[in-house]
Amino acid sequence: MSRTARTIVIYLAVIFVVVMAVNVFVNQSSQPQELSLNEFNAKLAAGEIENPVTIKDRSNEVTGTYAGAGGESVEFIMMYPAEYSPVITEDILDAGVEAVTDSQEPSVFMWFVGNVLPYLLLFGLFIFIMFQLQGGGNRVMQFGKSKAKQVTKDTPKVTFDDVAGVDEAIEELEEIKEFLQQPQKFRAMGAKIPKGVLLYGPPGTGKTLLARAVAGEAGVPFYAISGSEFVEMFVGVGASRVRDLFDQAKASAPSIVFIDEIDAVGRHRGAGLGGGHDEREQTLNQLLVELDGFDVKAGVIVIASTNRPDILDPALLRPGRFDRQIVVDRPDIKGREQILDVHARGKPFEDGVDIKVLARQTPGFTGADLANLINEAALLAARRNKSKVGMPELEEAIERVIAGPERKSRIMSEEERQLTAYHEGGHALVGYALPKLDPLHKVTIIPRGRAGGYTMALPLEDKHYEKRSELVDQLAFALGGRTAEEIVFGDPSTGASNDIEKATSLARKMVMEYGMSDRLGPLKYGQPQGEIFLGRDYAKSQDLSNEVAAAIDEEVRKLITQAHEEAMQIIMTHREALDRIAALLLERETLDAEEVVEVLHDVPKWEHTDTGALRIKGPEGAGSTGGIAAARTGASRNL
Repeated sequence: MSRTARTIVIYLAVIFVVVMAVNVFVNQSSQPQELSLNEFNAKLAAGEIENPVTIKDRSNEVTGTYAGAGGESVEFIMMYPAEYSPVITEDILDAGVEAVTDSQEPSVFMWFVGNVLPYLLLFGLFIFIMFQLQGGGNRVMQFGKSKAKQVTKDTPKVTFDDVAGVDEAIEELEEIKEFLQQPQKFRAMGAKIPKGVLLYGPPGTGKTLLARAVAGEAGVPFYAISGSEFVEMFVGVGASRVRDLFDQAKASAPSIVFIDEIDAVGRHRGAGLGGGHDEREQTLNQLLVELDGFDVKAGVIVIASTNRPDILDPALLRPGRFDRQIVVDRPDIKGREQILDVHARGKPFEDGVDIKVLARQTPGFTGADLANLINEAALLAARRNKSKVGMPELEEAIERVIAGPERKSRIMSEEERQLTAYHEGGHALVGYALPKLDPLHKVTIIPRGRAGGYTMALPLEDKHYEKRSELVDQLAFALGGRTAEEIVFGDPSTGASNDIEKATSLARKMVMEYGMSDRLGPLKYGQPQGEIFLGRDYAKSQDLSNEVAAAIDEEVRKLITQAHEEAMQIIMTHREALDRIAALLLERETLDAEEVVEVLHDVPKWEHTDTGALRIKGPEGAGSTGGIAAARTGASRNL
């Protein structure tokens, strides 16, 4: 008998015992009083028997009621001998008591209703509750069974050809596949099979897609489950499901187990302070044992994915459990081009579509972003009743992914349009004049998403590091719009709130994290601190004195002030160019890179002197600092 059948039998036995006990209790509480023949005759003679009484001649019983001591009616039953049957009716009638004779035999239906139906109803109720708890089907009472889905040959396959932009991760996983298919090749060198592979990286970079590709390529049983499917409301269920999952995997070894979003069950232990987190910790302990415990069977490889590796328990990450930790990061320009090629398969594109240009215009995009980009472009082309997707749809799709859809219903007054034009013109002018910034790609005053307009600058190539001079120029670029509003209108608006927020955040990171302050030195201030069960979200702890905190605020203010003055110096020097680009924005609403260069063609590039002062680059700017930087004290590039 299987374990499930034994469980069902035990539950049925318990239910039967409980029902019988309840039945006995109820019967005892409502049992009529038994009278002997002599007691019945005495009460009959005393006139205490009440009308009517029932004579059941088939069972030699007399039932009815008699008047008790307090005047209440008491039910009785009297069993008489068979030989007394001919005279019992006469004695009762002679005493003046009405008698009713019941000689009918109970029907099979009444016997079924009274003796069998209650048990069937209770058993049906139990089955119904089990179905509701486990979602129906054949999962009755299988609390501890794993919910892992096995990938079969009928499942639509994803192969490594469908994955792009993560060549290093594919190489590592192909080696895992090769080990499962040709283990003798590695064992000949004395190598051991890796126990686990952890894929981690930002959301949307293709971690789950990689696992699906491994399932399509492996050729061995593949079990997929989410980390959240281990834990239920019942204590011990998670650990039982882990055991059942690995029992299935070991029975069909060599095999692969994929746990998606493992941080749902693998978070750092000891943070829950007891209570509701004990069940999760029991599940994690069982998972640790299965990965590398005392009784380990070879042939099962665990692949897990997460975008929060910092909150995983250290015991889970040690060698012997997850031997390989593969970062799946945002793709570079070459990777983005490959991903766009994959998602462009089977879609009709116009001849002028250049995937390389799209890859350059999408720095920081993940694989999910790029897939969404192609899909949005196809939707736009269909909406415009076009037969093919062109570059206009693809470029608009990029803007939709970055900033959201156009807000065509938003009606702006002429005053707001003029304010927005000068604001974005200020960004464009400062971004064009400072050589350390990325080239301008587009300037628009059309509302999109939460922005009333925006200025987009795109790098020529991917950057992994940024210098201090580049970051300070970014501060000036961020404050260019606010500065233009001050110069032109003398009354800045709330439209620069997001610019100020980004500039302040960048300046604080330069001082506290990047060590870009000569006064405070290359130190990191403020340690990351937070509750582990809340995800260790970053919150700065008070590990610095009030004097240092005041110095940090002063350095941040100095950076912002310097950037503001540099933006003001450029805009005041080239005020005519600002008026030109603002007027053109009011006329056309959107300017591309070529149009921006055309309207700002007479604006020279600016540079910084050795003392940090800002001046026009080249011989024409030698010795000239525009007046503002020369009069400033302590506003050097070297803080």
